[in-house]
Amino acid sequence: MRFLFVSLGCFLSYMASSQVNGGEHIFEFLRLAQSPHITAVGGMSVANASKDIMMSTANPALLRPEFHAQLGLNYNIYYAGTKVSNLYYAHHAKNIQTTFGLGIQYLDYGSFKLTDNLGNINGTAKAADYAITINASRAYLERWRYGVALKYAHSNLIENKSAALLADIGIVYADTNNQLYAGAVVKNAGVQLKKYDVQTGSQPLPIDLQIGIMKKFKKAPFALSMLAHHLYKWDIRYDNPADQVDNTLLFNDNTQDTKKKTYFADKLFRHFVFALDLQLGKRLEISMGYNHLRRSELALTEKKGLSGFSFGGGLYLNKFIIHFAQSYYHISGAYSEVGINFALNRLFGLGQAGDKINWSEKFGNNYK
Repeated sequence: MRFLFVSLGCFLSYMASSQVNGGEHIFEFLRLAQSPHITAVGGMSVANASKDIMMSTANPALLRPEFHAQLGLNYNIYYAGTKVSNLYYAHHAKNIQTTFGLGIQYLDYGSFKLTDNLGNINGTAKAADYAITINASRAYLERWRYGVALKYAHSNLIENKSAALLADIGIVYADTNNQLYAGAVVKNAGVQLKKYDVQTGSQPLPIDLQIGIMKKFKKAPFALSMLAHHLYKWDIRYDNPADQVDNTLLFNDNTQDTKKKTYFADKLFRHFVFALDLQLGKRLEISMGYNHLRRSELALTEKKGLSGFSFGGGLYLNKFIIHFAQSYYHISGAYSEVGINFALNRLFGLGQAGDKINWSEKFGNNYK
């Protein structure tokens, strides 16, 4: 655990000195939520105490023994026909008190025509990104869990290829008596193994530092969450030329104060994501989230609509968990996702072989 905190400090120092803001990173697909439930709560989550195994893709410390033999799977059509597939499986090794996870993230951008300067077609090529993740998580004392996820990411963009080795390092604090949960994670820290272009050199990775809390209420059927991201840099506001006032014009009808604005509130709230989970009985859950950074960067000034908001629902059955979500990036339309989790040890029996690999074990809803 002490080593984990030292590692977090080293990563913070590295990020503060070398990272740049969004839109200038490679492997940006690693920022995408791998679960409809994560999408529904704003696209990020580091402390959600849900029974959804796919939450472990957001923070490796959220991988718990209760997810033993569960398989999470979703397949969706992203914008511009991009096909997105996510898979995650967990296994708890009882003899060493460690929970392991294996995840695959795959984006298929389709086929593209290759042409010369005159427009002659020289063939076709495919573009795709994928990442393979191996995760391990353990308990520490009574209320803590820590986890590490190692990722191999590969990108094939027509004729250019790149690869990287990355890691997520996370911790979770769970006060189950007061139903208060907190988490922190350093995401996508690593090194580029293969460059798109040798002459261009290495490009920055989509590193992030996220800290969040979640509070459930014993006498109310809902939970509130707040998450802060991009904590290694204060100003993540896009430098929009439209916000600048040209004082060199003779006739300037802009009535704003010509003093340079600080945009303090906007800079502050761009770091936050707010979420609500509402329990409707034992089986049904409704979720919603608000991402201010997404709304600020993608909404139109004239008509913002629901940009930055997301909604979803979860149906918790004995052998299946089904999640659906819609996220609004832009007024042009919402992105819809569907995912399903399988309790494989309840669906299939492996007899004596299953007993040997701990297949039939069941664990309660805890962080130990």
